[in-house]
Amino acid sequence: MRSKLGISLLAVVVALSVTPADAALSAASIPAAFDELLSARALSNPAMILIDGTTGEVVYERNSYSQRKPASVMKLLAGVATLTYLDPQSSFTTNISLGLEDRTLIIQGSYDPWISLNHNVARKMKRESLPYLAFNSLSAIKKTNGGSLKKITVLYSGLYSQDVANLKSFWAKRGFKPSMKAVSGDEVLLNAASPIVSDTSPSIDEILDFTLKWSDNALAERLARLSSRAAGNAFNAAGVSETFTQILTSFEIDASKLVAVDASGLSKENRVTAQILGQLLFKVRKDEKYNLLYTSLPVGGVSGTLRSRFLTTAPNAIGLVRAKTGTLNGTVTLAGYVESTDREYVFVTLADEIPRGARAENQARAAIDRLLGRIAAPNIPTVISEAAPPP
Repeated sequence: MRSKLGISLLAVVVALSVTPADAALSAASIPAAFDELLSARALSNPAMILIDGTTGEVVYERNSYSQRKPASVMKLLAGVATLTYLDPQSSFTTNISLGLEDRTLIIQGSYDPWISLNHNVARKMKRESLPYLAFNSLSAIKKTNGGSLKKITVLYSGLYSQDVANLKSFWAKRGFKPSMKAVSGDEVLLNAASPIVSDTSPSIDEILDFTLKWSDNALAERLARLSSRAAGNAFNAAGVSETFTQILTSFEIDASKLVAVDASGLSKENRVTAQILGQLLFKVRKDEKYNLLYTSLPVGGVSGTLRSRFLTTAPNAIGLVRAKTGTLNGTVTLAGYVESTDREYVFVTLADEIPRGARAENQARAAIDRLLGRIAAPNIPTVISEAAPPP
């Protein structure tokens, strides 16, 4: 029994130390194998690039200069913009006070991207709760004015238009319909009197981590706009596009084929090439400033939007792929990094010509998983035992 157990343990050790390396394709074998794998009907003529993460050598490419829909891999650009222009340790505070003048309410915002419309979700996720801020404000203004909610003016700054609309909707359902007036930050400060309620977001690095792991569209848009403003560009979609172009140019990447209509990847008008994203991922990986981008990416079979991937399609790749997912109707994308024995590869796969529907999307994801499974293998350091001294 003991002998069988010993043999079993030895087999496991050998399998772990030898099989993954043997199973992974060598760099020289990749082009022929990938040509065949990428010809799968499930992928419908995708664009792809594979780059050696150490040397920058392009090991494989197919349609890599072709403009494709990025879907949510566009958030990689939002992440790089955030780490380029914003302080990862900074946070956002929203203060609400009674005004110096009667019947005024003052909201001093800082364009907090973390505000949530759902109170229960906000508290569970430690997000700033808009209902919490709105309810406390309503109670205070009602108490101060003897129960009256008539002829109230709200002076505010630093709020997204959507948050203003959500506040108005929340209050209207409770019979409070104030006059909303956007003012400057200085005017808000000058008119604030007795504090009512205040809330502070987590730091930007925590917000970005959540954004990338769970592909949050609203957070990506807001972080990108904050980055655009910090870069000296407009606080809108046009400013975000200009900011993305500036970033690529700073990395000496040709941005002429980038079309950025939004930062989340929701628009089907967005366009990018596998080459642009691949070169960006390669260059930021070598810069410690962008390490958070790498650590925030979902891990295959383990976390975020990749938690259910590779489990059955390519089990040997579990834990070895860090990547941003992307999905639109007719589009499945994946871009990031894969560990492969003695190296790390940067990869980008953009399959935006697949049939519409969940079945086609699932088949495309499985095909991409299997593709990465052919090169994924853990880095196992070689251990050389010292020879025993002669007797």
